[in-house]
Amino acid sequence: MQVSQIDTRQGTNNTADFSHGNTLPYTGVPFGMNYFVPQTTFEDTSWYFSPTSHQFAGIKITHQPSPWIGDFSAFTLTGATGRIDISSKSFDQVGSYRPDEAIFNPHQISIYDQRYEVRTQVAPTEYGAIFKYSFDRSEPKVIVHIPKKGQFKLNANQDELDLLVQNFDAHFNDDFKFYAKLKFDKKIQSTVTLHQTNPDYDWMILSFEDTDEINVRLATSFISFEQADVALTRLNNSTFENVKQLAQDGWQHYLDLVDVTDRNRTKVSTFYHCLYRVFLFPQKCYEIDENNDPIHYDLYNNQVKPGYLYMNNGFWDTSKSVYPLFSLLAKDEYHQMLLGFYNSFLESGYLPKWLAPEERGMMPGTLIDAVIADASVKGILTPDEMQQFLDAMLKGANVESSDERLGRVGMGDFNSYGYLPFDKYKESVNQTLDYTFSDFCISQVAKLVGNDELAAKYEKSALNYQNIFDPETGLMRPKDSEGEFKPDFDSISWGDDYTEGSSWQNSFAVYHDVNGLKELYSEDLTFEQTLIKLANQKPSFNVGGYGFQIHEMTEMSAIDFGQIAISNQPSFHLPYLFAYTDHPEYTQLLVKQLSNQFNDSIDGYPGDEDNGSMSAWYVFACLGFYPVCPGTDEYVFGISQFDKIVLNLQDNKKFTIRSKRNYPQNQFVESRLLNGKKLSQRFIKQDQLTSGGELVSNLCLLPADANNEELPFSLSNN
Repeated sequence: MQVSQIDTRQGTNNTADFSHGNTLPYTGVPFGMNYFVPQTTFEDTSWYFSPTSHQFAGIKITHQPSPWIGDFSAFTLTGATGRIDISSKSFDQVGSYRPDEAIFNPHQISIYDQRYEVRTQVAPTEYGAIFKYSFDRSEPKVIVHIPKKGQFKLNANQDELDLLVQNFDAHFNDDFKFYAKLKFDKKIQSTVTLHQTNPDYDWMILSFEDTDEINVRLATSFISFEQADVALTRLNNSTFENVKQLAQDGWQHYLDLVDVTDRNRTKVSTFYHCLYRVFLFPQKCYEIDENNDPIHYDLYNNQVKPGYLYMNNGFWDTSKSVYPLFSLLAKDEYHQMLLGFYNSFLESGYLPKWLAPEERGMMPGTLIDAVIADASVKGILTPDEMQQFLDAMLKGANVESSDERLGRVGMGDFNSYGYLPFDKYKESVNQTLDYTFSDFCISQVAKLVGNDELAAKYEKSALNYQNIFDPETGLMRPKDSEGEFKPDFDSISWGDDYTEGSSWQNSFAVYHDVNGLKELYSEDLTFEQTLIKLANQKPSFNVGGYGFQIHEMTEMSAIDFGQIAISNQPSFHLPYLFAYTDHPEYTQLLVKQLSNQFNDSIDGYPGDEDNGSMSAWYVFACLGFYPVCPGTDEYVFGISQFDKIVLNLQDNKKFTIRSKRNYPQNQFVESRLLNGKKLSQRFIKQDQLTSGGELVSNLCLLPADANNEELPFSLSNN
């Protein structure tokens, strides 16, 4: 699919109460430092773009990874004409546009403002952009809006403007700044600088002599104006068209990594729209100096340092879908990201959990451990790098920080009790399960570096999930410091001891030992029976510890898939758990039906997309396999959903996935052939994919016999 066919507005129709993705229509380059988003309101809100609004406030230079994180280091550029009433507020300056006539592509924006009769076009680069303004009326202007606090400095030639942006809500650094340089191809005739309150904006009106067109070269830096000037110099010989072409080529490279053939054009379009979103995050937070070396700003120590750095990523969301997909399609980028994450460790003292751009400390666990283990098992890290990361993982697992945002909380109690007691810690069930999975990940890396004693220690700790399993309900329940289950258990109550869900969504997060979990059940209440109950009951919920209805509750109840809340990450692996039972066909049915909740429209997702995590889930669902347990080399089979898929891998390897009798009514897999030989396993391994070859799935109308098949990885079996 061509990048010009991608409409970035997929999943952008949202409110704080209900998410169709909570995405923004990002234009930029893959993993670029900045993104560019049309702004439809000047209200102080994270939902500053609405796909149904006809208002146009300008183009926002944004770093917002999620509305729940918010934006930082942001400002807006607006083209205008005529007289601007400086006594009015920014609300009154908003223009209008026709959404169906605008262009929203990954590599370009083109919007015509009906009020001011100005066409705004944007072509992005890694550290800036070229803006092209075309004016159909006299008295052309460019207005710069900086939320909260900004400074402006015009050069002597009156053709270059320096912007100092300070609107980062700091956690560790009160002095974090964003530097921008704007170079105009026409001289600025006059300026007016203003400040408004409610909401706070510093803004400057730049007026020009009458002209049909103004081009603006933009370069940015988190380091200094001098570094922004280095980036600006690299744009000196660039035109709008060649910058746009470079951005287009960059996106086309990533879209071409997967070649899909199918008669269902809508589903193919949805696939590629999701693939575009996979390659947006994490964003580069490093820059390239005058010697072409990577450098970055250390937020924790106020220093410029060499090396890579990345931002805008929450590992609780992305670790189990995005990075396993990178291990197939973007191994070099994955490796570079890990080097950046290690710099975050060196500078903050702990491996990151939620970077935006510093540690936000949101969400439980330290699931970057899964990203490290997955890269280690799949040969992306060198032995020396694995040892360095292992030491960093061990610090997070054993040395508790005085700042809760860093590392694990309650490690002394976890090691003492074998779980986190609910009378001491919030979200104790999720924290416990995430710690056990992280300990499994530590054991995997320890094995690879030859430390068998350490591996055995953490394999044992990885079984601590057993300590909070309740055999009477078949669910994970919180325990107190006395070892007693919390009384008055309500299985559909959200919050308190569970994260963004109830016991139903969160009790099966034993990715590394599903067979071990199965063994905890009894003949009277089996694992399979509990999964069926999970799927077949109503999507009921009680608001529990949240005290009000959060949007994830609303989204789960909006689509009736029982307690499988595909709208959020804890449920991503749930459909695949049937592959560990006598009924793997249930996985095939569920995955195919759940995939129908996605499309390429403004209502494109069943819940928060979250930095590529939900998009990567959909990509895997269409490929026909899913990484239930990152940190192993296996992908559990679902059902491939296109006639033909070709993965264009490194070293010119190709892996082809074919689905025979691929019709909507055929929702099951009768048999699979790998390179012409029948498969009798319910998973495929990384090296079977990356070596190249062909997987053929024969689809069928009714389930086929699946006895005597090899089950996927579980710690208890290994």
